[in-house]
Parts: sequence; structure tokens; C-alpha cells
Amino acid sequence: MPQAPTNTPIPPSSPGNDTRFAGAIPALYDEVLVPMMFAPYAADMARRVAARRPRRVLEIAAGTGAVTRALAAALGGDAEIVATDLNAAMLDQAARRGTPPGVQWRTADAMDLPFDAAQFDVVVCQFGAMFFPDRPHAYAQARRVLAPGGAFLFNVWDEIATNEFADTVNTALAGLFPHDPPRFMARVPHGHGDRALIRRDLAAAGFAAEPQIDSVAARTHAPSAQVAATGYCQGTPLRGEIEQRAPGGLARTTEVCAEALAQRFGNGAIAGWAQAFVITVE
Repeated sequence: MPQAPTNTPIPPSSPGNDTRFAGAIPALYDEVLVPMMFAPYAADMARRVAARRPRRVLEIAAGTGAVTRALAAALGGDAEIVATDLNAAMLDQAARRGTPPGVQWRTADAMDLPFDAAQFDVVVCQFGAMFFPDRPHAYAQARRVLAPGGAFLFNVWDEIATNEFADTVNTALAGLFPHDPPRFMARVPHGHGDRALIRRDLAAAGFAAEPQIDSVAARTHAPSAQVAATGYCQGTPLRGEIEQRAPGGLARTTEVCAEALAQRFGNGAIAGWAQAFVITVE
């Protein structure tokens, strides 16, 4: 089972710290969460982008490079990919996995993209829009750097009840901390799947075209309930919320979530359904 180093403090998670992926989080995120939940959607996103045959691609909120690597493979070195993230530690973890040909890692804030206008054929973002403090502004930044005829593709998780692993962990935490449950999972990753609001935010950002919004279900897999619980509780900013409520209790809290996952999905390797929306706007 993956274990997080214990000598690096993780900041408490709150609306002000939801975008901070630091300390032990990047490695656990990459080792556990990417294969468990992000890889199927990365393959889907790469296929959609590759169908457009872009020459220059900007990825925002690239994290540890799940989509970046899938894109590089799908495009076969025929495109330049600039992969950015607000958190340098996440890109450092991505670089440790190797840098595919044509890829450039760059620290950048989606709220203030450091690129001239009309530079990219495609702007892509996997599960990052939920973290933007001002989504219409971030979408407007994506629109600004798109070349004429370009497209912005991104995805967001549907509500937490449609994502079985996350819902189980969220319910277990509510039972463990009934008076002040950690709300990161429901508040951020699974808190922005309102399709009507997505349309309004894109229109406010200056996109005149009607977005295409596809609902995509996928199976998520983990080697065990313990590994899945470790990924959620220790490999996301949820970790800070747990440590804030239960100093020294991270391992025990992870165990409670593992027990809940095992009770619902069984012992040994587990699988559950996830659901997300993929948005394409010209």
C-alpha cells in the first residue's frame, strides 16, 4: 500500500487552500488517483483532442500529467503541448515520470495565462475547472489564447452521488465528524457539475457558440479499499481538512474510509462507477 511521507506538513484544506497540492500529496495523487480515476478520462480527452489534429495545445491545470502523456501518445509528436499548472510540485512530479517529446512543463495560473492571444489550436483542462476561483474569468483566459477556429475542451465531475468511491468516502467522513464533516470532496471536485451554470459561465466568458456537453460514465478501479481510501484521504487537499479536525488521526480516518469502501465494494480489488461531463466549445 502506498504511504505518504510524514515529515512534510500539509496545509489545512479550506476554500482558501483547495488549490494547494503540496507536500506528500503530488506523489500519492500520481501513484493512486491517476490510475484509479483519472486515466480513463484522460484517454477519452486525448481522443477528442487528437481528432482535431491541433498543432499547438495548451493544457491548464495539468496536475501530474495524466492527460499530457495521453495527448502526447495520441498526437504522436505532431503537436507542441504546453502543460501548465498552478502548483509547481505537481509538475515536478509529472516531470519525474518523464517528459514526452513535444511537451513543455510550465507553472502558470489559469486565471492569468502568460501567453499572447490566439496562440493555441486547442486549450484542454481535465478536472481543473472546479478549482478556478472565478470560472468565467478563467474561461475568458482560455478563449483569449485560442486561435481562430480553436476549441476549449474540459471536463468536470458530476455530483458526488454519481461517483461511488468519492460518495462512500464522503459519507464515512460525515459519520466520523458529524458536527463538522470535511466538505472538500463535495464542495470542490463534485461541486460544479451544473450544466446550466457551465453554459452561463462560458457565455459570460465570451463564447458565443453553444457548448457540447457529454455525460461520460467510467469504471474506476483500485487494488484494494485501503489503497483507494489512502488516495482520497492523503492524496488530495482533503488531507488537510482531516488533519485539522483530528490531529494525529489521519491513519485512523483513512482506515475508517477503507472499511466503508470494503463494506460496499468488497475485499481485494474493487471497482465502482464514476460520472463526469465533457464540455467542448468552439
